[in-house]
This record gives sequence, C-alpha cells and structure tokens, in this order.
Amino acid sequence: MFGLSIDHIVILLLAGLFILGPERLPEAAHWVAQALKRAREFAAGTKAQLEAELGPEYQELRKPLQELQSLRMGNPRAAVTRYLFDDTPPAATPPPVPPVPAPVPLRANERPPVDPDAT
Repeated sequence: MFGLSIDHIVILLLAGLFILGPERLPEAAHWVAQALKRAREFAAGTKAQLEAELGPEYQELRKPLQELQSLRMGNPRAAVTRYLFDDTPPAATPPPVPPVPAPVPLRANERPPVDPDAT
C-alpha cells in the first residue's frame, strides 16, 4: 500500500491512535477509506471517458507514458533490448560542428579582450 512496509503502517496507526484517540480513530479511518474509494472511482471514470472519446488514439497517447514507466522501473535489460532490436530508425545525427580555431597567444604587454556583457 503506497510503498509502505508493515512497520510504517503500524507506526502510522499508533500515531493516529495517540493523536485522534480511540473514539475518533475509527471515524478517521472510515473517512480515509471513503476518500480513497472516491479517488479511485474518479480515476477509473476519467480513464473510461478518455478511452471512449479518443478511441484508438488513446493507446498511442499511452505508449510514451508506458515507456517512461518502464524506464522508471529501471530495467536495463528491457531498455537495451528495445534500443537494439526496435524497428524504428535511429534519430538523425546532428550536423558536424566546425572546428574551433586555436587561440592566438597574446603578445608582450597586450591586454586580453574583455566582454563586458559576459561579466
């Protein structure tokens, strides 16, 4: 539940017991459960409405989000496999950067150039 271990849940329940007291703790737990239930129903309804309105385009919209989720999971094997065996062509390589001329050394008693906008 929300990435919490049993230890964390027990600590939260004990803190709630001390803060709210034994009389109000069941009411608070019921309120939290109802709020979570309403949030889940709202999310499911929104998802169903998007699927109904967008149709097949909804899956196209979800594809980048699913790829991002797979990257968050940190599965390097899947990332490498997708990179190596994906059918999409690689992105165009950027044009080559022209070489920068070598700096000319200053002559004796010559002051270096200063850009007042950069300082």
